[in-house]
Parts: sequence; C-alpha cells; structure tokens
Amino acid sequence: MAASNGTVSAREPQSAGEFNDQAEGPSIDPADVARFSAQAAEWWDARGPFAPLHRFNPARLAFVRDRVAERFGRDPKQREAFAGLTLLDVGCGGGLIAEPMRRLGFAVTAADASSENIGTARAHAEQSGLDITYRAATVEQLEAEGAGPFDVVLTMEVIEHVADPEAFVRACSRLVKPGGLMIVATLNRTLKALALGKFAAEYVLRWVPAGTHDWNQFLKPDEIRAMLAPEPVTVTGPFGLAYDLLADRWREGQDVDINYMMIATRD
Repeated sequence: MAASNGTVSAREPQSAGEFNDQAEGPSIDPADVARFSAQAAEWWDARGPFAPLHRFNPARLAFVRDRVAERFGRDPKQREAFAGLTLLDVGCGGGLIAEPMRRLGFAVTAADASSENIGTARAHAEQSGLDITYRAATVEQLEAEGAGPFDVVLTMEVIEHVADPEAFVRACSRLVKPGGLMIVATLNRTLKALALGKFAAEYVLRWVPAGTHDWNQFLKPDEIRAMLAPEPVTVTGPFGLAYDLLADRWREGQDVDINYMMIATRD
C-alpha cells in the first residue's frame, strides 16, 4: 500500500500569495529547471510524460512509509499513522509524493525550484482538499530562512539534476531534526544505468522524454556517503528499486545498479 485513503483533517490550503515564489541558489541547474517547468501542467496525467513516475511511485512511497514507521515506532496500517511528524519534500515537482505523504498524516512542506511546478502542485492539492505548504524555493533558501528542522526530509530523483550535488545534499541533511532521517533516491553511474536508465528509458521505451537525464550526473552510493561524511549523520544503504518485467511493477530488491536509495539518520 502506497498511502492511506483516509480523509485528512481539513485546514485551509496554502495560498500562492503568502510567499515570494522565486527560487534562488547555487544548486539550481537552469536547463533542468526549464525542462521540468515546460511540462509542469502534465504532472498528474497518468498517461503523459510522467506516466513512468506514476508507476514507480508506489514502490518508493512504500519504502518511505516503512522506513519512517520503523524509525519512529509507528504502525503504518493506522489511519494518519504519521500525525505529529513533519516532512520536507525537496524537489517536489507536481506533488506526486507530497500528497500521499500528507494523507499518511505528515505535516508536509514541499519545495521546488520551478514556480510552474509549484503552481501545478498547489492547484492539485487545493482540488484534493489537502493542506500542504508549497514553496518555489531551493533548499539553500529554506535553510537560510531557518525552516524546519523536519522529522523527515525526502529528496527523490533530484540530486542528479542539481548543479552542486554535495552542497545540495548536505544542506538537505542539515534540515533533519535530531532523531529524524533523510531519504535520497537517485540513479547509479553504472554501464547498466547508462544502457537501461538512460538510453533505453529515453530513446527506446520512451518512458521519459529524451534529454531528461545526463548519465555523467548520476551518482554512485559511495559518492553520496562521502558527500555526507562531514555532517553528523549516519548513512545506510544503498537499497535497490528495480523494475520486475514479469510482474510489470517496481519493487524493492538487491539490484542497485540503476535506481537506489540512501538513508541518513541524525541522532
């Protein structure tokens, strides 16, 4: 189960006018922001350019749910199991993770460098009656403003799109509350990822638009571990997510050659 279907206690959705929606910071890669901004209106189209992400989502949501439940001693089967916990979704896109996390009970803040993405995410959350605080901002801006800290910080398939991955992931880790955790999801810089995660996905299967990824920006698990070494966090993983062709679905497994996740806990 990727998320609870229970009704969230209603509060007023975050309005667009309460923040100065202008993302700034050294982690921004303008070309990548522009690419995703151009597709912003299609985030929630399950048959559109983000269709593979919709199919991928249940596996990564289940991973987050189960690891957070273990960390905080929560029963994920309970309605709004994570009520009382705060969560930051960095690089939230159109809100495909933020919304199910809110339904699970988290108080959710979600940020993206694209104002267009944030506009789509806000509109969809309002239509769904979900109170999510959306920001068109970088993690550096959030840190400078004194945001958080948060019990859970997620950065899912984002780090391979930023200009300075080390500064980015370290800033994300500094927004984790003591006792909390951060989950980083990305693609591995392997030949298998080049063949399947890049060329097959973009040019053969057409799962994502051509040019979505730059293989040279993929990161090996040990590189993420080294980036976080100066921070007071304990890093575990990698944990693999792989596509099961026979079952036609994504699932957690031992294969980390393409997609994987790392967990950083702050004690």
